[in-house]
Amino acid sequence: MKKRMTLTLIALAVFITAIGSVKFRQVKAGAAQNASFQPPPEAVTTIVARQEQWPDTLGSIGTVTAVRGVTVSADLPGVVDRITFESGRTVQAGEILVELDTRQERAQLAAAEAQRDLTRLSLDRARGLRQDGVVAQADDDKAVAENKQAEAVVGEILATIQRKTIRAPFTGILGIRQANLGQYMKAGDPIVSLQSLNPIYVHFALPQQQVGRLRIGGAVRVAAEGIESQGSVTAIDSVIDEATRNVQVQATFGNRDGKLRPGMFVETRVLLGVANPIIALPASAISYAPYGDSVFIVTDIKGPNGKTYRGVQQQFVKLGSARGDQISVTSGLKEGQEVVTSGVFKLRNGAAVEVNNKIQPANNPAPKPEDS
Repeated sequence: MKKRMTLTLIALAVFITAIGSVKFRQVKAGAAQNASFQPPPEAVTTIVARQEQWPDTLGSIGTVTAVRGVTVSADLPGVVDRITFESGRTVQAGEILVELDTRQERAQLAAAEAQRDLTRLSLDRARGLRQDGVVAQADDDKAVAENKQAEAVVGEILATIQRKTIRAPFTGILGIRQANLGQYMKAGDPIVSLQSLNPIYVHFALPQQQVGRLRIGGAVRVAAEGIESQGSVTAIDSVIDEATRNVQVQATFGNRDGKLRPGMFVETRVLLGVANPIIALPASAISYAPYGDSVFIVTDIKGPNGKTYRGVQQQFVKLGSARGDQISVTSGLKEGQEVVTSGVFKLRNGAAVEVNNKIQPANNPAPKPEDS
């Protein structure tokens, strides 16, 4: 009985050992096959890195402001009697815009002028009598005072009539009319905006660390919705904003065509006059990540089976400023390297790729969208 059980156990052990040996050889063969497996290449587009010279710039968002801009308003209350302008028209300094009703003031002026003439006659008569010694000096002084008072009343009424004639304070372009014929206007009620558009200001802010790089007269470029213009820095604020630690900068631009309008937001770039060597890539070539920005370089890679294939290597880079569809790379990339420009989201280090450059991603330094 014991001998039979021993033989059974020995046979079972031999069977298990044989099965294990077979499975081990199968697993080893499968691992070797998987190790030599090469996934199919990913389709990508590429560009050869070329060194360029980009001018060193400081970018910001600015606001267009008129050199002179006001809302023309009524100085005194009254009824609009005459409107002499059209909305959006260019007017010259001193040109009449609106006249308020002055019939009452003109009637008062006629009475005041009559009183002034009477006091002037009385003054002449008093001076003649004074020379003859008929009247006292006090009577002559009284006649002089009455004449001056009458002259002052006439001047006051004339000033009121002039203040009810509203003129353009400077040459500029009018906005939309806000007053109507026959409308009663209180003092301070708006009539129309008036803006001087040539030249024009652009105000923008830069970090305090950049103040030392700014200079009066430095070139500035602005762009907005297809509008491009170049001007110069004309003023740098004397204080730093404590809340933002930014400094306000004023640039002046020629604006003969009037395309830059007060209140517009524009993209500004201060040109520092120094050209830095960089490598420009399409923005789609950059793989952004919290641990660093990188690109994929196409190169020949030796696979586990000893064969060479076209694959990619991830390379971390340092980015600079942007220009249109392009991003500047300041370090981490060499001229002549072939960089993947689209399809980077599906790549990993060592992945096989197939280059197809029939359709390339946008790479325009100054793109102009169709709806701009």
